[in-house]
Amino acid sequence: MKVNIGVDEAGRKAAAEALGTVLADTYVLYMKTQNYHWNVTGPHFNSLHAMFEAQYIELRDAADEVAERIRSLGHFAPGSYKQYAALTAIDEADGVPSAEEMVRQLESGHETVSRTANAARAVAEEVGDEVSLDMMVGRMTVHQKTAWMLRSTLGN
Repeated sequence: MKVNIGVDEAGRKAAAEALGTVLADTYVLYMKTQNYHWNVTGPHFNSLHAMFEAQYIELRDAADEVAERIRSLGHFAPGSYKQYAALTAIDEADGVPSAEEMVRQLESGHETVSRTANAARAVAEEVGDEVSLDMMVGRMTVHQKTAWMLRSTLGN
């Protein structure tokens, strides 16, 4: 069926592609955060284990919301690791880093997703997709706050 939501096909396609990149970054950061939740060790295990769990649950839910927005725009959401690997700017971790390095990498990951969401926000603004624009502002808010919390954990 034809999608008639007030954004033309070219605009919906551009917004969906930008959101696909946000989805890829979100999902890869989700996997990385869950991995660190499982594998963190050290004197701050309990607090980091709990913090990482809250973060990966939030990322999981956000990925679902972004994917559903892409579908609302009339496009298919990327959904395979191969697609995510091609789209993401989040670096993979080699091995199991120290707890402190986990926090640093997750902080960097949240800043990366914030920048990706900001780029998608600009595309949404350009094509008149207010719903995606609003969603990306919300995502930027979450990622910037989470990055700050992770930085604070390090004492920086």
